[in-house]
Amino acid sequence: MLRVEIPRDIYQQGQTTMLHFVLSLLGAGIVVMVVAMLLLEKSVLFPLSRLSRSVSDIGESGDLSARLTVGGRDELSSLGSEINRMLGTMEKSNKALRESEEHYSALVGSLTDAVFKIKGRAIDWCNDRAEGIYGYRKDELVGRNPNILFPVDVNPPEFIGEVSAAIKERGYFHGTAKVKRKDGDIIYIEYSISKIPGREPMELVSVARDVTERKESEAKLNKTMAELARSNAELEQFAYVASHDLQEPLRMVASYTQLLARRYKDKLDADADEFIGYAVDGATRMQQLINDLLAYSRVGTRGKPFEPTDCEEVLNKALVNLQVAIAENSAVVTHDQMPTVKADATQMIQLFQNLIGNAVKFHGDNKPEVHVGAKRNCSDWIFSVKDNGIGIDPKYHERIFLIFQRLNGRKEYPGTGIGLTICRKIVDRHKGRIWVESQPGQGSTFYFTIPDGEGGKS
Repeated sequence: MLRVEIPRDIYQQGQTTMLHFVLSLLGAGIVVMVVAMLLLEKSVLFPLSRLSRSVSDIGESGDLSARLTVGGRDELSSLGSEINRMLGTMEKSNKALRESEEHYSALVGSLTDAVFKIKGRAIDWCNDRAEGIYGYRKDELVGRNPNILFPVDVNPPEFIGEVSAAIKERGYFHGTAKVKRKDGDIIYIEYSISKIPGREPMELVSVARDVTERKESEAKLNKTMAELARSNAELEQFAYVASHDLQEPLRMVASYTQLLARRYKDKLDADADEFIGYAVDGATRMQQLINDLLAYSRVGTRGKPFEPTDCEEVLNKALVNLQVAIAENSAVVTHDQMPTVKADATQMIQLFQNLIGNAVKFHGDNKPEVHVGAKRNCSDWIFSVKDNGIGIDPKYHERIFLIFQRLNGRKEYPGTGIGLTICRKIVDRHKGRIWVESQPGQGSTFYFTIPDGEGGKS
């Protein structure tokens, strides 16, 4: 085996050269790394840091109209462009939100009602109108227990429980409560309270309207209506008593004047016959007037309970009562099929009798022709009595329903002027209405409505 020996000095020189090479290579690597880091900082880290500071500044200032400076087409530039796009979107959304809040504030501020936001067990916010209604400043209301809106000392003890139960069950409450203002005055407030869904603790919005004037007006109206009802009852009672008590002495006067007429007719002079005729006519008309007044007073005081009433049967009974007048005037009366309604049968007979009787009485040169109709209209039945008589001037269409109002002379068309007044009172008692459509010389059609009630069969 061949063995080559390298001189020691050459060997050491080679090791030194190798070490220098490795160290040179390591130094070159370090230099490259430093240069690379410098380049990375300049091209990536520094722009990224600047981008981060810009975003942070925008976030702190809240100025969503600011934009990042973007240059180039690298990834950082794309990131900056995307951030600018997001800022633009946020700016538009923020502007829309701000405009919405301004509109909402303007709307709530212009309301004549007080508006409260209640959070948990305290008033969280209220509008300016709350000061005017409750008399407290806004800072005196915010933070207070909402019970100040409907204090228990001026409302029934169970009222708060009713409000809480309604909100819990239905999510809202609507009602009226008394409120004691800061100055001690008691006012009436109409509340609409709604629960805001999904809020914890529970949040409510309450709208409060001052209805004190309306409540006071209602109280005055109710008092006036009660007094009017009492007065009407007294007048009806007076009319009944007066007409009832007058009947006997008047019957005696009428009987004796009629006896005088029969016994002494043509036995005294012409003046005596004329005077006796006046007395008999006056007594007869007075009897009729008292009977009509008695019938008028009985509409409200002697009415029967409403029951299902067959108007076909009612109409037939009215026609039987009028058969003499119908025959004397050769009148023709026709009718549609009549329905069944909930009514006072006796008063319905009188109503038909008065209207048909007038149609037969107030005829012109032609024979009376009368038609009774009935048609359904929603929840009412509309009845009509149409004739071919003398007609009525439109300017008198309301007047004819007033008591003692006559448009014609007694000699031509006898009567007391109470018949149509009784008709209106009967219709009013049945919660209907009555009116006429007519022209002079063209006949008349009287209409009246009766609520369907529990009837409705035709």
